[in-house]
Amino acid sequence: MAKKILIVDDNALMVDVLTYILINNGYEVTALSNGSEVLTQIKTIHPDLVLLDAILPGITGKEVCQLIKLNKTTSMLPVIMCSGDDTLADFLKQKGAPDDVLQKPFDIDSLIHKIEDQLAA
Repeated sequence: MAKKILIVDDNALMVDVLTYILINNGYEVTALSNGSEVLTQIKTIHPDLVLLDAILPGITGKEVCQLIKLNKTTSMLPVIMCSGDDTLADFLKQKGAPDDVLQKPFDIDSLIHKIEDQLAA
């Protein structure tokens, strides 16, 4: 059975690229363009991992990550946050932090490697 990945990114091109890459690597993909529906989608589709953009309209990626990580029913769900901001690594040390950070721009091998590492943990 394919692992499910929830992509949360407001950039339609990025969602299309990530979806293409992940489907071709054997994953099932669902995408959201904002963070307001993340917890509802998690309860509905039960993803194995969330790939979360740091910059989202309305609620930020950091806030979404904290909602996931500080909720006892979703705290064990792996979250990889994507950002072009190189200071995001500092967020890894804070409460409610993602499990890993993927710097934009990234290469396909880095993306798949980080996903595989989180799913294996």
